[in-house]
Amino acid sequence: MERLQKMLAHAGVASRRKSEQLILDGKVRVNGKVVKELGTKVSQSDTIEVEGVQLEKEQKVYYLLYKPRGVISAVSDDKNRKVVTDFFDDIDKRIYPVGRLDYDTSGLLLMTNDGEFANILTHPKFEIDKTYVARLKGIPTKEDLQKLERGIKLEDGMTAPAKVKLLSGDKKTGKAIVQITIHEGRNRQVRRMFDAIGFPVQKLSREQFAFLTLKGLNAGESRELTAHEVKLLRVMAETGKRH
Repeated sequence: MERLQKMLAHAGVASRRKSEQLILDGKVRVNGKVVKELGTKVSQSDTIEVEGVQLEKEQKVYYLLYKPRGVISAVSDDKNRKVVTDFFDDIDKRIYPVGRLDYDTSGLLLMTNDGEFANILTHPKFEIDKTYVARLKGIPTKEDLQKLERGIKLEDGMTAPAKVKLLSGDKKTGKAIVQITIHEGRNRQVRRMFDAIGFPVQKLSREQFAFLTLKGLNAGESRELTAHEVKLLRVMAETGKRH
């Protein structure tokens, strides 16, 4: 299910704000009935008309992008910085990112025009594992990493327990490579978790989302998800099976 104004915007009818005004003005019908409530939820099976014209149901598409560093996880940027949709100039659908990766974080990002799919993968109650590899300043001890495994207090509350593994540590350079798996999606969460134990992140990449990996892709490249992968992601989110 998706908010009506959001579906109108994604379908290219108008901006989100203008779509809301169309609803308030009584110009939108759902299954033959005028709808004026902005919070109304609709699904792909509903028939939607705008000013008497039926909304065409856009074919749903699903992509896996290897987002490079220095790219915004958005469809546009007021500072004219590169955004993730710039890598899909040949796609005629209005796609957008599922969740986000920070500007200075690279790695696996899903792209779609399916709002319901995006919602179940990003909603806090649907726990999907996300695995990152971080290069740290300093070499954390086993005890340091256990703090993250148990959950650590940040300014916005305790984190859920994480899975953490030290991949390498170089005493000469004073740097470490650590793998961490979380299922939450707070803003800059991984960086803040390592900051909290005193080991700032110098470089960060998301290597895995559920069972999906970056195998076969270089930074800036993408591939379409298979129908089986899309179905499996839905099942994992809805059943709570994170692996």
